Amino acid sequence: MIATIINCVTVLVGALLGLLLHAKISDDFKDTVFTSVGLFTLIIGISMALRSERVVYLALSLVLGGMLGNAMDIEGKILAFGEFLKRRFAKGGEGKHDFAYGFLNASVLFCVGAMTLVGAFKAGAEGDYTLILTKSVMDGFMAILLTAAMGIGVAFSVITILVYQGGLTLLAVVIKGWVTPLMLSELTGVGGALVMMIGFNLLHLKKIKTGNFIMALVVIILFVVAEPYLPRL
Repeated sequence: MIATIINCVTVLVGALLGLLLHAKISDDFKDTVFTSVGLFTLIIGISMALRSERVVYLALSLVLGGMLGNAMDIEGKILAFGEFLKRRFAKGGEGKHDFAYGFLNASVLFCVGAMTLVGAFKAGAEGDYTLILTKSVMDGFMAILLTAAMGIGVAFSVITILVYQGGLTLLAVVIKGWVTPLMLSELTGVGGALVMMIGFNLLHLKKIKTGNFIMALVVIILFVVAEPYLPRL
């Protein structure tokens, strides 16, 4: 857990630095930051998505996971939680939805990557913190840019990091036998698709309810586990 706590600290520090920029930069400069972060996020997402070895699983997971997430209104619930955090801890200073979307986008970006999954398993099962510590540095710099563009909601993504990444670390000893290279590659592929959605949103290319596709991560796990019993796709 120590590596995850360090990760939370770097994101908080990065968010505080980004908040100083957020308060001072012009709308034109903020648009430039949005574009830069959007392009960088899109590049990361594409590189992750290309690691998928089962393209049909990836496609079906996004379709089925998106349908499930839409039925459950996952994005709406995440945004509602973000609005609750805003009312409780950050009154004023943000647009109506800026805080919640900053929280949502940062939570997804910081938690669905390969470094989160592999790093958490290595930290919990092997006591190797290298990947999580490397990720912590990267997340800190990303938090500066995200907060400069989207505001203080980004800082509250540490809640998601602590629960999700910390939970994976604690469970690593129990579940490591189920985590195969194929599982990691497919989770990374779906995670890359989610990161790409964030990139599209930041670039204003298409408004995608990214949170509703989180269930795709669950669906891809089911496909990989069931693969021995499925016809080869």
